[in-house]
Amino acid sequence: MTAYDALVLAGGAARRLGGVDKPGLAVGGRTLLDRVLAACPDARTVVVVGPERPTERSDLHWTREDPPGGGPVAAVAAGLGQISADRVLLLAADLPFLDGRTVERLLDALAEHDGALLVDAGGRDQPLAGAYRSSALRAALGDLGEPVGLPLRRLLAPLRLVRLADPDGVSYDCDTWEDLELARLRDA
Repeated sequence: MTAYDALVLAGGAARRLGGVDKPGLAVGGRTLLDRVLAACPDARTVVVVGPERPTERSDLHWTREDPPGGGPVAAVAAGLGQISADRVLLLAADLPFLDGRTVERLLDALAEHDGALLVDAGGRDQPLAGAYRSSALRAALGDLGEPVGLPLRRLLAPLRLVRLADPDGVSYDCDTWEDLELARLRDA
């Protein structure tokens, strides 16, 4: 497998969860963040954008977007400064069912594209369950100007993307207490 890096966004406010440390919540006895990190064990460099917290991995690089809470594009900008591989996973820290097989599928899909992302059962793009060419992300960031407060779709708009079906629901994320409970039931 060709080298890749991983960029995990773990700094959101988790408003729908009352502001708790969402990446630190557990499903199946492991934190959401640790479950995501376990899906990319071969990443050459792993950057987590968010406050430092205990994890099962010791080889992580931590950074924060400027200003903290500046949104996903600001988080991507902060993390890209610490990676060097041409291929980068861009992952949310709340994907309890992400697995290595899906990571390989996303990375393989980059052969002819700037990015590959999962599409959930409802037909919604899941850009934080994707793989991208870091050069394409950097170019798009440069064209945007100030990244604070911008939606991820603005960053990804100029990229040539391939959308992959997600029949196993690995892009399922935990935005609410109900989502978390359903993930725990599914994992049981």
